[in-house]
Amino acid sequence: MNTKDAYKQKIEAQLELVKSELAVLKSKAKNTTADMQVGYSQEIETLEKNYAIVQSKLSELGEVGEGAWGHLKKDIENSWDSLRVYAKNIPDNISKIKKDQK
Repeated sequence: MNTKDAYKQKIEAQLELVKSELAVLKSKAKNTTADMQVGYSQEIETLEKNYAIVQSKLSELGEVGEGAWGHLKKDIENSWDSLRVYAKNIPDNISKIKKDQK
C-alpha cells in the first residue's frame, strides 16, 4: 500500500466515526421538542456539509497519482480539521441551544 492510499484510508476511517456521530445526533433530534429539533437540524446540516467537503476532497485524492497528491493533502487536512473541530463542539452548541430555549 502506498502512502497516498494509507492516508486516504486513515481519513476514511475518521469519517466513519463522524458518520456515527451524525446518526446519534439525528436520533437525539427525533426525541426532542420542535424548538430543539430546529437547533439540532442546524447542527446536523452544518456537520453534513463539512463531511461532504472532506468526502469530495478524498474523491479528488483518488484521482491523482502518487507523486501529485501532496498538494491536496494540506487542503484535505484543513477541511478535516474544520470538520473535527465542529463535531467536537456540537455538545456545547446543543447545550447553548437548550439554555436559549428555557
